[in-house]
Amino acid sequence: MADTNVDAGSGALSVLAAGAAALARANDLDMALAVIVEAGAAATGATMAAVFAQDADRNSLELLLTLGIADDDVEAFEAEVVTNPEHPIHHAALDRTGSLSRVGQTPDGATMTGADLPLVVASSGNVEACVGVLTFGWAGEHEVGTEEEALLVGIADLAAAAIATYRTSSMAAERAEWLERVALTDPLTGLANSRTVSRVLELEVARALRQGSEISVALFDVDGFRDLNAASGSRAGDHVLRQVASVLAESVRLVDTIARTGGDEFVLVAPGPAGVTVARRVLDGVAKLDVVDGYTISVSAAIAHFPRDGSDVGSLLEAARSALTATTEPASIVEVTGA
Repeated sequence: MADTNVDAGSGALSVLAAGAAALARANDLDMALAVIVEAGAAATGATMAAVFAQDADRNSLELLLTLGIADDDVEAFEAEVVTNPEHPIHHAALDRTGSLSRVGQTPDGATMTGADLPLVVASSGNVEACVGVLTFGWAGEHEVGTEEEALLVGIADLAAAAIATYRTSSMAAERAEWLERVALTDPLTGLANSRTVSRVLELEVARALRQGSEISVALFDVDGFRDLNAASGSRAGDHVLRQVASVLAESVRLVDTIARTGGDEFVLVAPGPAGVTVARRVLDGVAKLDVVDGYTISVSAAIAHFPRDGSDVGSLLEAARSALTATTEPASIVEVTGA
């Protein structure tokens, strides 16, 4: 039987210190788990270790970390555990009980002892959830005493806390990103919304003032859109708006910003004097769209230029909107100065 004289007191202290540091300061989950597991292996004398995460949505395991397993053997080890629900490590995730003295064999036939510890955390409503499995291995036969058992359970709790913490952080970041995207985009077309384009235009005006440069602001309206909605319904209208938005997104330059600001109105902010060129490209692209319920899609545009047609965001948009309102010919482009 292998030597089991482990200094559990000093081992527990070193694991606690490593685990606290990992949870407080590790840059990512892989680093946090590596610190915790390496400290645990050193404190218990384990020669190998592995961490599997449980994917609750797909009810599957994913190997996150290995220690003391040759690189050439990792893939086979992962497949053996993940694909076989009866494997002791996989089973520990399913029944949440695990084993502390599992005697088995390595691929080369040597005896080893394994300890499989489910990683359990409290989820919503104080319902426990298994987020993975931590397994340690010792060469030969290894007897896990009471103090070492408590140490192993503590290590597993640290690993479970790390996984749960980083998952929560990741979910929060994803939700924040989603909320920001919703706040800045038009849900129907995926283009920027009026809030975003107003902010962009403010920044572009400020930059143009510093540099003495020009900005083109173009407003687009879908010709006859109200008649289409009245005759064919909002579903056909929404389809047309998405089609026009697609053409706009494909027609603008990388430096341009295009947004839907409400109804059938779209706004283009184009640094420099290229507004007419971009607008013509948009009208040509829209003219190629398929007919919708007998309706031929077309747009009209009005273009204002900073600084000659307005000295701030409000005056530029108002100049372009007034010119667009006065336009009666479909599929036309009018510049404010020439209106």
